[in-house]
Amino acid sequence: MKFKLDWTLVSPILALVVLAATAVIHSNALIVLAAVALAFAVFAAVHHAEVVAHRVGEPFGTLVLAVAVTVIEVALIVSVMLSGGPEKAGLARDTVFAAIMICSCAIVGLCLLVGGLRHHVQDFQLQGASAALAILCALSVLTLVLPNFTSTVVGPALSTSQLIFVGVISLVLYVTFVFVQTIRHRDYFLQSIPPVAANTEGEDEVPHAPPPSLREAWTALIFLVLSLVSVVGLAKLLSPAVEAGVAAAGAPEAVVGVVIAALVLLPEGLAALRAARLNRLQTSLNLALGSALASIGLTIPAVAVVSIFMGQPISLGLAPKEIVMLALTLLVSVITLGTGRSTVLQGVVHLVIFAAFLFLSVVP
Repeated sequence: MKFKLDWTLVSPILALVVLAATAVIHSNALIVLAAVALAFAVFAAVHHAEVVAHRVGEPFGTLVLAVAVTVIEVALIVSVMLSGGPEKAGLARDTVFAAIMICSCAIVGLCLLVGGLRHHVQDFQLQGASAALAILCALSVLTLVLPNFTSTVVGPALSTSQLIFVGVISLVLYVTFVFVQTIRHRDYFLQSIPPVAANTEGEDEVPHAPPPSLREAWTALIFLVLSLVSVVGLAKLLSPAVEAGVAAAGAPEAVVGVVIAALVLLPEGLAALRAARLNRLQTSLNLALGSALASIGLTIPAVAVVSIFMGQPISLGLAPKEIVMLALTLLVSVITLGTGRSTVLQGVVHLVIFAAFLFLSVVP
């Protein structure tokens, strides 16, 4: 454990050093080093968020993780938007849509599959899943589908007043969900039954570890902030390289949004998968669905502010193909998470939908 704590403390500092070096020296070797530093900084950020989460308990813990990951995502989107100009008008839309698909199909699917293979049938709180899906359906349609059908301006863009309205209702819905999750109906998002030990190799000891001390929690919070700062800077530095790589591969520009979403959600996905292996599927769903909600509820208001005050054009409406994939994802999620119990079947269905999303992103 000491080694783990050590590298998570060193990684943000080294990432900031690499960022400062690249501002002075321009070389391909430093770009590669910056990419490695970015990956370590992302994992360090989520680790420190987990420490803080362990201190405050559930469901506050998964909320800390979701917000931390979303801050990284917003920073990446805004930095690329500002550096890319009008050509990046659809980046926020592509990234948010990719985040929804990754959370709702990839992460949920893997958790249901792995948990089902390991424990056959897993239980979770139906009320919590239903509440999250209701907000997810409303947010997704209002922010990513409705802009195609407004008439004040030609879609998929929105007028300034419409953009303000969409940003406000996104924030209102997300804040309401957080209030329900953490205060009014907190029990809806807690594990309904004691988790069963996943194996005899010591993994089941992690959830029962004593909470960190107040000093450790504050240290983790400070290094979480440092990690996020380093991620913002390195992401802005590497964004041209990501775009060039996607263009060199001949892939559509929307793939850039998929890469950004996958980067920031990878540690979150690993945490959710680990919880599913430990028969804590409720925690997995809190992480996955909470991240999807935070991605919309916090990203859309942030990019709306950037668009209005910086004069940056923004397109939110999805293309017809993406609307079909979104509708299928939401419909299947309501069905598969509508019983409070899961098996491998539901996991395979979610993963097949995600495979179709990936394939059609590269071969539209």
